[in-house]
Amino acid sequence: MTNDSDQLAQRRRNLEEVAQLGRDLYPHAFPCTDTIAALVDRHGGESGEALEAAQPQTTTAGRILGIRSFGKANFLVLSDGQARIQVYVRKDGVSAEDFALFKLLDFGDLIGVEGRIFRTRTDELTIWVSRIEFLAKCLVPLPEKWHGLSDVEIRYRQRYLDLIVNPDARRVFEVRSRVLTGLREFLGARGYLEVETPMMQRVAGGALARPFETHHNALDLDLYLRIAPELFLKRLVIGGIERVYEINRNFRNEGISTQHNPEFTMLEFYQAFSDYRDLMALTEQMLSDVARYAIGSDDVPYGEHRISFAAPFARVALRDAVRDAAAERLGRSVEDATLRGRESAAALAGELGVEIPPPATAGKVVLTIFEELCEADLIQPTFVYDYPTEISPLSKQRADDPETVERFELYAGGFEIANAFSELNDPAEQRRRFEAQRQERQQGDLEAHVMDEDYLRALEYGLPPTAGEGVGIDRLVMLLTDSRSIRDVILFPLMRPRRE
Repeated sequence: MTNDSDQLAQRRRNLEEVAQLGRDLYPHAFPCTDTIAALVDRHGGESGEALEAAQPQTTTAGRILGIRSFGKANFLVLSDGQARIQVYVRKDGVSAEDFALFKLLDFGDLIGVEGRIFRTRTDELTIWVSRIEFLAKCLVPLPEKWHGLSDVEIRYRQRYLDLIVNPDARRVFEVRSRVLTGLREFLGARGYLEVETPMMQRVAGGALARPFETHHNALDLDLYLRIAPELFLKRLVIGGIERVYEINRNFRNEGISTQHNPEFTMLEFYQAFSDYRDLMALTEQMLSDVARYAIGSDDVPYGEHRISFAAPFARVALRDAVRDAAAERLGRSVEDATLRGRESAAALAGELGVEIPPPATAGKVVLTIFEELCEADLIQPTFVYDYPTEISPLSKQRADDPETVERFELYAGGFEIANAFSELNDPAEQRRRFEAQRQERQQGDLEAHVMDEDYLRALEYGLPPTAGEGVGIDRLVMLLTDSRSIRDVILFPLMRPRRE
């Protein structure tokens, strides 16, 4: 047999011997007086003399992440996922049955202990055990290097194992939880109402993306998993909920990368009687506050950089960024008019070596050039604003420039983390935009927006001047936890099945 098979067999034999001791192999409960994290927090700063005088007692439980035996004196390391503490087991300090149990324990087993807190001669905070309770056997050996699991495939596929052996893994998801709490508190304090909208929809709208399709058997109805909650949230603004938000799961049937997962989380919010510039100011304050709440600072280490979420953020118009980057690359000036015509923009892309997938409007060409030439350099938070109308079917046009909409995307760390605009509230213009999108779809653009007659009907009841924004939670957490892949911040990312 292989070494792994030997270990599996030995662990099962140990489990059988635990049963022969008369122990319940899977007890129903083990009442604790303290968590390990609470013990470390409470007593971590106390001296050995103070602990010896107070003789604090505890009953706690955890997973064994270290075993050292020296005859009568033995040590365990117990973890509750947040903190670790040493456990001292003396042969003459526990019952004969408990010491026999100790000898059958394996790395990874779950146990409960009772005893007093003290410090060893090496000043290690330790529990001097008087009782040991068996709680569960780890039948599969943990990685030998228990201080870290380096195989990212295993980390993503077996997140439970990642959480057991990688102390930093849990910290990422604690930060994620605080980000969500911080966003809710920020918006709640400003009168926003949190709502829930459908995840299965007749029309997949609110973004330019390919949806997942499903079917409802009882209704015999084809449905889509939502790509965005936008059109439903704007229906609520029409209904009189002037400040509304949803922290939502979205699904897009597209590629997977370090920045893209088919299932992802977004904050989407809408504010009546506002425009996109109002949301720029709000976003600066919101992200600064949330960063301080989640990690204690709005100055964030990210790779070789430090990213500051302190206001104000940099601002640059999309076409200006593309024009300047293209001019620098080509060594000559580029006119704004070049970026507004389909043929001239495509010719510029050709000069730059940027591949443009057909069909592509002038606006899509400009956006593709921007993504190729500019995006990766936007490390500090930067509002890129004023997008071409044809790639923004739900945005309101600028009064002085019908070819441009009042829209911004926020970039940081070299990728987009938010998208916002002044909402288009003219039902006739919205229908015209939907029709243009339908023509692009017929020409092969599967991400083009579909027609939504019910939303058009809702607009006819009157949408007040409104600004809306979506913030990618996963990407924001990536920045705040110095994570390089979106899979690092999603507990159970979608993975291709592994061939056994």
